Amino acid sequence: MYENDSKKLSGDFVHMVFFWLKNPADDADRRKFLHELSSFLDEVDVIVFKHIGSPAPTDRPVIDSSYTFSLVVTFKDGVDQEIYQEHASHKRFIANAGPLWERVQVYDAIHL
Repeated sequence: MYENDSKKLSGDFVHMVFFWLKNPADDADRRKFLHELSSFLDEVDVIVFKHIGSPAPTDRPVIDSSYTFSLVVTFKDGVDQEIYQEHASHKRFIANAGPLWERVQVYDAIHL
């Protein structure tokens, strides 16, 4: 849709997930969460791009930096995103890491 797509993120379906851990200052919980997240992502071959992050040290009124970790993954399309949702590794991640978080917020977007 844009005239110059040379800077477009790879993958037309973007899945953004924000996690608030129950005990964000607990190093053991943080390590376990990151281990579970990284392990499962490495097993899902339909992922085009992945980024695990934490809040940047920025301070503007429009920024919500209350989350503990963020995940951005992209997929070729919505079909591949559904494969990811149903993947055994994704379900294992939720079972193993789910007790560590108190809130999860998801934003899905498609390329215009």
